[in-house]
Amino acid sequence: MKKIYLDYAATTPVDPRVLKEMMSYFSKKFANTISLHEMGQIASNAVENSRKIIASFINAKAEEIYFTSSASESNNLALKGVAFGNREKEKNHIIISSIEHDCVLESSRWLQRQGFKVDELDVDKYGFIKINQLKKLINKSTVLVSVIHGNNEIGTIQNIGVIGKICREKGVYFHTDASQSLGKVKIDVEKMSIDLLTASSHKIYGPKGAAILYVKKGVIIEPIIHGGGHEKGLRSSTINVPAIIGMKKAIEILQKEGKKENKKLEKLRDLLIKGILENIKGTRLNGHLIKRLSNNANISFPSIEGESLLMELNFEGVEVSTGSACSSRNLMPSHVLMALGAKPQTAHGSIRLSVGRFTTEEEVKKAIKVFIKVVNKLKQFSPFKI
Repeated sequence: MKKIYLDYAATTPVDPRVLKEMMSYFSKKFANTISLHEMGQIASNAVENSRKIIASFINAKAEEIYFTSSASESNNLALKGVAFGNREKEKNHIIISSIEHDCVLESSRWLQRQGFKVDELDVDKYGFIKINQLKKLINKSTVLVSVIHGNNEIGTIQNIGVIGKICREKGVYFHTDASQSLGKVKIDVEKMSIDLLTASSHKIYGPKGAAILYVKKGVIIEPIIHGGGHEKGLRSSTINVPAIIGMKKAIEILQKEGKKENKKLEKLRDLLIKGILENIKGTRLNGHLIKRLSNNANISFPSIEGESLLMELNFEGVEVSTGSACSSRNLMPSHVLMALGAKPQTAHGSIRLSVGRFTTEEEVKKAIKVFIKVVNKLKQFSPFKI
């Protein structure tokens, strides 16, 4: 049975063109970038070229791009690094949204245990933060505001430019996790007044093991990994050259093909949403209908338990997620859907579907039929009434 993969938001396959670009850096151009010999300089030059290309994609300067191993590491570095870097200035207040990725939430909770104050912004029923609440929460001790760009579960895209402008006017650093939105939404860190930005390779058809943290020049930030002084002293650790080369190639492909690809994704996403909502009674789309990531559909199925639905779909060859793949083994209801006002039963009965570069219209149509079949089967055993 050929599997239908609808979990691109969790991770993407490596594009064959990306893999081809990476190969020589595993065995021929494999040197450490801080080595002074010729092989080391070849690797170093390749990494610096990658830094320039990635920087240009978000209108940043090359020296403002720092390579890390993952978006989780970048988010940890952004929050903890800025918090500790500015602590002596009596800046001990951080604001995040209530629908952040777990790595931002857990970093914030850890900072609270270290004596920092953290406030969470409420969101409306679509997942948009409340701008007036943000304005009221910012005070003299606020050092950082962190709001996810395109939500990893419900796909809602925040108006980052407005948030960034508020933070810039208040003299507060602004960080956004753009792991899901990079390549799907045009990002300009200057126009959007972004001070720090996280992005990940494996969400854009690059390999796992590479990510970036954009840090605007002048931002005061402390390293959280100490060692040999790699990445200009901000992130010590031998860098993953093949993965960085892969991320660079993934960005180059997006530069050439991104607009066309997103139109295709939107078409497939809308076909999927329409097919499920019109054919399965009581289903509901979570997040905003229009202002959402081009590949994301998060749908609640009444009277159905999400994990049961996921397993039955998997048995039928359709692979999806119950929410953030990073915490999908956690049986607690989604904190994102709960923040939107969903009841625990509804949150438990929600599925995230995400299409991607290699998804076909035929696969989407087949997946819709499978959903109808599986949901009708599960309803027979459900103790809940619609």
